[in-house]
Amino acid sequence: MKINTRTDEYDRLLARHHAMRLRRQILSPEGASAARPAIGPGGTVYDGYGDQQLIMSRLDLVTPFDVLIEQLYAFMFQRRPYLRALFPESMEFQQDHLARMFRYLIENLHRLDHVLAVLRQLGGDHRKLGVWPAHYHAFEEALAVALRSRAGAGWSVELEQAWLRMLRFAVKAMVDGAESAITEPPYWHGQVVGHERRGPDVAVLRIRTGQPYPYRAGQYATIESPLLPHTWRQYSMACAPRPDGVLEFHVRRTAAGGVSEALVERTRAGDAVRLGPPRGVMTAVDDPRDVLLVAGGTGLAPLKAILGELAERRARGQRAHLFVGARSQADLYDREALARLSGRFPWLEVTPVTGGGAGSEPGPGPLPDALGERPDWSEHIAYVSGPPGMVGAVRATLLASGVPADRIHHDPLVAAARD
Repeated sequence: MKINTRTDEYDRLLARHHAMRLRRQILSPEGASAARPAIGPGGTVYDGYGDQQLIMSRLDLVTPFDVLIEQLYAFMFQRRPYLRALFPESMEFQQDHLARMFRYLIENLHRLDHVLAVLRQLGGDHRKLGVWPAHYHAFEEALAVALRSRAGAGWSVELEQAWLRMLRFAVKAMVDGAESAITEPPYWHGQVVGHERRGPDVAVLRIRTGQPYPYRAGQYATIESPLLPHTWRQYSMACAPRPDGVLEFHVRRTAAGGVSEALVERTRAGDAVRLGPPRGVMTAVDDPRDVLLVAGGTGLAPLKAILGELAERRARGQRAHLFVGARSQADLYDREALARLSGRFPWLEVTPVTGGGAGSEPGPGPLPDALGERPDWSEHIAYVSGPPGMVGAVRATLLASGVPADRIHHDPLVAAARD
């Protein structure tokens, strides 16, 4: 009888994980959460700030991250080849995403509560990829090898432990997120019921899921096309939940050969897609203040959804102002729909802003300047969506104008990238 040694090793790895998890639960009444430093119910027990300072003091040893990450995946796939099937054929986007996550963690370790929600959502979302907690052990092993190789003689045990504590904190949060989401499907099957081109590189897709998709206005989903198996990208819903269950997405074609190209150029009505669980923290809040919405490019999508919800439950006398940034007039792909919205809702003012990199490039574009020309936003509640550079610049402008940070809503910039 022929034995598949790769499958046997994989099964042993999963069995060892389940045995260790059961042992932790037996030995600790509080559960497995006590096994690794993390945020506990009673407060913070992981010294994120201390590890942040140590890691940043020697960050030059392992950057740029692209080389480190190439070595990490090369070792992991060499040691455990069966893990390669969990990843898309092209690793370019995956490696870039991991580099962004490393930067996000390192820059925010002093704000553990800030990153915990992001990591828990990420863990829940990873279920659609078939990721088990045991896979994180293989990742940790590969990261340690890559860090030592990249840093060479400048490496130290203390520095390695700081990196591993950071990783274990992230993994603990992701595993908790996956376990707390166990009652929801890892993904939803959907069918494209409408595909409309809104320019040479933009399409509006309407998708109906086989089961109800429980999202809130302002959230996003990851989408997988059968044209690119195991490759998921984030796109925001452009409508508030509707009785017919149809979801609307605005997709701009960017990278050749990526999901955006598949959805814009090679997808038609009747085609199947899969959607990951709804994610995102930029959801409409119950606040009677006037509303400011600032969108760059297809960042308009979640703000249209928020406007749709606002139209249903707007406070008496509440007004809204929407700024839409694009590189040129031609890139204002949704201008006809915006004109209809403005005509339908007298409480809504729409201001198009063109020039610079406001459409799809990472730069801030002219939106911060346009906001600065207005007298006062300090009494507004703000929602900002678009490329990370634009979101950061708009947020800084609003803070300088007196808008409190807790009234400026946007998703974490690490989650904002699209292909």
